[in-house]
Amino acid sequence: MKLTVEQKSVYDKIISAVNEDKGGLFFLYGHGGTGKIFIWKTLFSGVRSKGDIVINVASSGIASLLLPGGDGKIGCSIDGIEKVEIPDDLLIHNCDDPISGIVESTYSDFLRHFTDIKYLQERAILAPTLQMVESVNDYMISLNNSQDKSYLSSDTICMSDHAFTSLEHVHTPEFLNSIKCSSIPNHSITLKVGVPVMLLRNIDQLSGLCNGTRLIITRLGNRVIEAKVLSGKMAGDKVFIPRMTLTPSEARIPFKFQKRQFPVILSFAMTINKSQGQSLCNVGLFMKKPVFTHGQLYVALSRVTSRKGLKILCYDEDRKVTNEATNVVYKEVFRNLEDRSFE
Repeated sequence: MKLTVEQKSVYDKIISAVNEDKGGLFFLYGHGGTGKIFIWKTLFSGVRSKGDIVINVASSGIASLLLPGGDGKIGCSIDGIEKVEIPDDLLIHNCDDPISGIVESTYSDFLRHFTDIKYLQERAILAPTLQMVESVNDYMISLNNSQDKSYLSSDTICMSDHAFTSLEHVHTPEFLNSIKCSSIPNHSITLKVGVPVMLLRNIDQLSGLCNGTRLIITRLGNRVIEAKVLSGKMAGDKVFIPRMTLTPSEARIPFKFQKRQFPVILSFAMTINKSQGQSLCNVGLFMKKPVFTHGQLYVALSRVTSRKGLKILCYDEDRKVTNEATNVVYKEVFRNLEDRSFE
């Protein structure tokens, strides 16, 4: 992956200030998906490659305005898992059906606007787990009356796997078809014209077709999908998405297999982790189950551009609506950074 002309200009300016020991304060602004994190990672690698110390710290965001206290601090001072009280104006109350409740809040008057690109571009539902995301996406696509089309993948054990001969007998195609993870599409994906999807792989970085780019389906073919880009400098442009051979990289899968499928997933709803880089006007945070990793709640809250665009539906262990959300922060992460800065 290479820096774009704009990214290279930012990189050169900052790295020259570091190399010449000038110092400085730089503010980098850009919409979600424009590669800000990629620039920070490149700068980090460039400075570390010379033996210098560099620490990446996220110190602000819209979440600091949304959370109690207005300073970005969540919960109390102890490590680990804490409960955070959600302000009443952000809560979804009296919800008999959780999925229809979060959908009505985030995609209000959906049947009138489901063909409006701007309407779809500005909103999404976020959830901690893939299971919750799929349940919302299935509900949303059922509201679209267009003709659906299903695509099946071809899944095989990687030939490069040393244990290929034995694994092909143990891990049958049916078993491989059943594996679900956020980095690759499912064995069967059902799409309709007018639904939003997200790319799961880089296709053409110079044209803005990168992992995380959102698109809206305009035509469904047998071997290619036509879509319009929803975000970034290519917003509104028509593109064609081919099938690709994808290999999941998740450590929890103890063997390598490959999937031949279109590299897209429905994006009415998306996992919190997958939402990183998105900037949205309306966000529905669906926590039927609590967040489970460090900083996940902060990431979710940081996707929305204003307080009025955020609504939260949170459930407790008894499956009742609650005004308390789980937050996970392990402060030893920051202590380790502080210790390393003095090495």
